[in-house]
Amino acid sequence: MTIEDLKRMISNGESRTLELKKTTGELKDAMHTACAFLNTEGGWLVFGVTPQSLKIQGQHVSDSTQREIAQALSHIYPVVNTRVEYVDVPEHLDNKVIVLHFDGWVWGNEPYTYHGCPYYKMESTTKEMPRSMFEERLKAANPHKFSWEKLLACDFQITDLNENHIMNAVRMGVRGGRMPASSQSLSIEDILAKFSLVRNGHLLQAAVALFAKNIEDYPQLLLRMARFNGFDKQEFIDNQRVHGDFFDLLDAGMDFCFKHLNLHGRVVGLQREEKLEIPVEALREALINALCHRSYDSISGSVSLAIYDDRLEIENPGRFPVGITPENIMLFHDSKPFNPLIAETLYKCTWLESWGSGVERMKEARLKEHLAAPYYEIRPDGIAIVFKRNLPTLDGIDVGNNVGNNVGNNVGNNVGNKEKIILEIIRNTPSVTTPQIADKLGVTQRHCERILSEMKKQRIISRVGTKGGHWEIIEGDNE
Repeated sequence: MTIEDLKRMISNGESRTLELKKTTGELKDAMHTACAFLNTEGGWLVFGVTPQSLKIQGQHVSDSTQREIAQALSHIYPVVNTRVEYVDVPEHLDNKVIVLHFDGWVWGNEPYTYHGCPYYKMESTTKEMPRSMFEERLKAANPHKFSWEKLLACDFQITDLNENHIMNAVRMGVRGGRMPASSQSLSIEDILAKFSLVRNGHLLQAAVALFAKNIEDYPQLLLRMARFNGFDKQEFIDNQRVHGDFFDLLDAGMDFCFKHLNLHGRVVGLQREEKLEIPVEALREALINALCHRSYDSISGSVSLAIYDDRLEIENPGRFPVGITPENIMLFHDSKPFNPLIAETLYKCTWLESWGSGVERMKEARLKEHLAAPYYEIRPDGIAIVFKRNLPTLDGIDVGNNVGNNVGNNVGNNVGNKEKIILEIIRNTPSVTTPQIADKLGVTQRHCERILSEMKKQRIISRVGTKGGHWEIIEGDNE
């Protein structure tokens, strides 16, 4: 660095990335700033310039001065290898300006401390780092040691888990070719071990998030849902809170979408198609991502689903992985899950894809229906994905008023959006299986079975035969 380079650098005075000291007599205070640079965006530390007047005076540099600087830097942890530059001052030939540059902190690295205390930059001010920020960074740097999902769920036993959810997950994994058929004959203990959800015979918290029946001690296992009237949160039409494991929350979220989103119908050739205004596969993918990749550390945090007149938003407490932004997340990228253990379990049972392809599939599902692609926003409490609503019905058809003409006099009044889609699936493919219907609806097989059972009780549909059988829609009045 030359004296001209130095003049240009200091021309605007101190800033978030520039600290000026008159001499190394302020070395201790300067190391607080150095630590803060390392924990924030990086910056330049300069000795030999008066901060107020910006006068370049320099100072005498001896072997003792160099040793003092090296000794001070050695108290920064983790060890930092910083090059020290000495710039000649033409007006004071025996003096030099001492310049040090510190790189900024990168998410996933350990936080820096000086003499055991962490510092960071708040605008141009050096402050002690809050304990919560330090712990968050420490966890990010040591995910295997501090990750929430890998901590022991000390008060939970295997009997506290939902066996039906576990076995349904295994069946999905076998059907999808990601688990061997022999997995279905394993004990619950062995299945959990196969999913790496136990350690030394104790359940991990990931098992609780995925399969727990009783979640009283985990208030963060919550999905908040609201249908607002208009375009803001001033007035709501429906407001619900559901506690449960991953599969309970996914089913509840999809139910809420079917309840409050418009169902569109159109005739394609000789067939009638009925679809939600936002594709089911896109909604399911977004909910799965929010529930899987959220931060579970905060007991006050939760996933939220909000439907407005013009948009649907799904928000989760968390952050993007390093290098991922709202601008580039829609591009193909490697998967960097916030909760890799939960993500790997969901991948094995086919509820989640790997290699970061989920966002791309959401985008494709929207574009296939000629709808605007969803987009992400970073918010104070987390990350949100936003789907724009396309309110007019396709082809001018109001499904709620017309479905009765196709499947019976009163069906249109007696069933909701989800049931209407089931009716259309059955009409087009009478031999369709329950797992296939569940997949199209984006719900669990068990949840789908409950819907089908209720429809049979209401004499809307009937099942003829078992294996190799088919569904029939009961025409006429429904009691």
